[in-house]
Amino acid sequence: MVHTASPAPDASPETAPAEGDASAAARVLTLASDALARLRDGLDGRFSEAVDAMLATKGRVIVSGMGKSGHVARKIAATLASTGTPAHYVHPGEASHGDLGMVTRGDCLLVLSNSGENQELGDIIAHGRRINTPLIAITSRAESTLAKAATILLTLAPAEEACPMGMAPTTSSTMMIALGDALAVALMERRGFTKDKYRELHPGGRLGQALVRVSDVMRGPDLVPMVTPDTPLPDAVSKMTEGGLGCTGVADADGRLVGIITDGDLRRHLGPDLVSKAARDVMTTTPRTIAVDALAAEAMAQMNEVSPPVTVLFVMPAGGAGPQAPLGVLHMHDLLRAGFA
Repeated sequence: MVHTASPAPDASPETAPAEGDASAAARVLTLASDALARLRDGLDGRFSEAVDAMLATKGRVIVSGMGKSGHVARKIAATLASTGTPAHYVHPGEASHGDLGMVTRGDCLLVLSNSGENQELGDIIAHGRRINTPLIAITSRAESTLAKAATILLTLAPAEEACPMGMAPTTSSTMMIALGDALAVALMERRGFTKDKYRELHPGGRLGQALVRVSDVMRGPDLVPMVTPDTPLPDAVSKMTEGGLGCTGVADADGRLVGIITDGDLRRHLGPDLVSKAARDVMTTTPRTIAVDALAAEAMAQMNEVSPPVTVLFVMPAGGAGPQAPLGVLHMHDLLRAGFA
């Protein structure tokens, strides 16, 4: 039997050269960039009205959209919720089958639709009207059904979709997501949303860890081993053992930190008269400290900036100067248990 080679398949879009891919990417990014610039330049007082409405909401911001706009709406709801504005996504199809109960008086509706003509949005819009819920609409068509129903209308800038057929939401969805981010950031600034509040809503992962403060992981004042300068050294060693930190602080009559005694200090003063000495005779007068409001990551960096690393920092009041009473103590093991390495 004679075998003949199969003819080579015709070239397909999947085998387009890399130059074509780069050209497509450049077109998408250019269209998005131009559209975002027009969106920015077209912002007016209605944007602030939308921020006012969401800020005044006693309940939650209910975000809704269908199709690609629905995916964007989910992201916007998540961003709002994680930055201090209670928000929830409601699928318009599910809303028509019972989830309208999630939209209550005191809420605010934020509805997304590029065309503004999605039939699935009809029930949630009508329900919002019945209970007098403010409706913020994001759409490209100012004459659409959604736009006419809106209390506050945020219109997307005219833009060409990057899809070769001009049909798949690309540029329009980019504008939607950017406008949602803009609303979230404006609300954050209006609320005075701080890093501490952000950390409360992001306790997990590296993001939450990056915002952990010394006050969150330190040992309190009752666990700070402390002696006075006149304390006999055997008693100071006993205090070191009791504290389990390998050191003890030395405080004056007013409780202000004036020194530290470590295992290293004891070794440096070994001699036949060691037991007859007092704490002041062997202490280091420059104990390492950290402010109570400092980030835990800063404390770890400070411990590791010397060789060998420091294992203990005394925690002091924020913004203080000169000798002060410590508020607590931080051991490297505390940081390691909190996930810092």
